[in-house]
Amino acid sequence: MVKIRLRRTGAKKKPSYRVVITDSRTPRDGRFIEIVGHYNPRTEPITIEIHEDRVLHWLSVGAQPTDPVKKLLENLGTLERFSRLKQGADLEELLAEAAASREKNDIEVQAADEEVADKEEPQTETSSNEETSADEETSADEEASDEEVSADTSEEEATDSEDESSED
Repeated sequence: MVKIRLRRTGAKKKPSYRVVITDSRTPRDGRFIEIVGHYNPRTEPITIEIHEDRVLHWLSVGAQPTDPVKKLLENLGTLERFSRLKQGADLEELLAEAAASREKNDIEVQAADEEVADKEEPQTETSSNEETSADEETSADEEASDEEVSADTSEEEATDSEDESSED
């Protein structure tokens, strides 16, 4: 049986996945027929890139998605478009709809990123102000310790000069 499933890639403890078409008997990271997309859950927002035309083709010839892939396809609306394809909708229309949906999601993601960036800017200014005040405190402490050192040095010099005058 042909499956649409995730194939793990990425470093140790840093997973990313490829969405592949493969025979169900092959190992998870083994041989595959075709790569139809990728999925990275570690990015903010999560990155999902699916070649919908190829997925619809494989679904139409009988490929079965695994549960995780089924959830991804439902979130993207691909399974809903597949059911409309089975009812007789035009493939070109469905692909155009998928592209429009993808562009809309990209715009929403960019707007969300800008909102997050706007919220983070005042915090960075506050932290830089805190750093500046901490630097000022540190420099004030250093000046005070420098004055103490110079006072100690002048006392030692005075004591040395008294010792020298008494020896004469």
